[in-house]
Amino acid sequence: MISGGGTGGHLYPALNIAAALRRVEPACELMLVGAQRGIEHRILPTSGYRYRLLATEPLRRSRPWQNWRILAMAPRVFSGLTEAFRTLKPHVVVGTGGYASAPAVAYAIAVRKPIVLQEQNAFPGLVTRLLASHATQIHLGFPEAVHHLKPGRATRVQVHGNPVAISRAPDTSSDFEWPGGCVLLITGGSQGARGLNQLLLRELSGATRWPDGVTMVWISGPDHHEAIAAAVRGTTWADRIRVVPYVNALGQSLNRISLAISRAGAMSTSELAAAGVPALLVPLPSSAEDHQRSNAIALAEAGAARVFEQDSTPVGELWASVLELLDSESSLQAMAGAMRSRGRPDAADRIAADILELARSVEGAKHADD
Repeated sequence: MISGGGTGGHLYPALNIAAALRRVEPACELMLVGAQRGIEHRILPTSGYRYRLLATEPLRRSRPWQNWRILAMAPRVFSGLTEAFRTLKPHVVVGTGGYASAPAVAYAIAVRKPIVLQEQNAFPGLVTRLLASHATQIHLGFPEAVHHLKPGRATRVQVHGNPVAISRAPDTSSDFEWPGGCVLLITGGSQGARGLNQLLLRELSGATRWPDGVTMVWISGPDHHEAIAAAVRGTTWADRIRVVPYVNALGQSLNRISLAISRAGAMSTSELAAAGVPALLVPLPSSAEDHQRSNAIALAEAGAARVFEQDSTPVGELWASVLELLDSESSLQAMAGAMRSRGRPDAADRIAADILELARSVEGAKHADD
């Protein structure tokens, strides 16, 4: 059983681990568990996996008086988990974080099933921090996370990296035709990022020079596409910028990118690292527990990225860094090498192998008892 979701940053690790488990052991029985109100309610029905969606409520940190809903939904969540555990009879329960993962992992602890936690961020999420001492295995996306955890004496902690979906072959599923030559990618994630988009518009409005031979691919997000495309048409550099709402399977096309300006979500930065793409990172100011800033700082300290604040970076500073790096092949390659050293393109397979080893040991112990 793999439980996680609420946002894509917790759901896609679950899906990538599930895919890796199936690659390593095609006969493995799987069930994914998420929240009815999370992104998984759209994704899991078409995933090809068995799944359960629970009436799980998020923890509202900024509006704590609304957290009564967690208790109100608890009987329905408990009933759904009881049915899911009875149906699957899991050997192992894997949690990939977020409010959608907590009930299934807690239920597993209560019924004495081994739990595995996969933590994406440099500063671990609340679920990982609270349940680390109960875990049989913990898999970290960032090595820095280990300093914020108190695992149990028998807990096995591994830094395999985040389970990203990086293809060895060029992507053929997207109808987007990538430009040739040097490509500067702008991405705020699958839905785009209004703050990042506005920051880039400010930078371009004051830019007096464009790097030679560079095309910008700007993934604006579906909701922002028309406004950003219209704004770009009014700039001096319109013929060098391609604004698109979304790029399918972006991780499979990152080998086309020379430099990225990106949010600092754990999975986004892990995809960039796996592909060795240096980045100028603009953390989301409102990310839970400031996870994105922790991720960005960890990569910056490794020499793989530079960090810019959305609301306080002076106009022109970000674009000056773009020009500096794209004008200097040696500086760009040094950052790319540092990013590549943090990349773990095989993370999903390594995590899956450890989970299957644990599941087999549970099955072996069961037969020995019989």
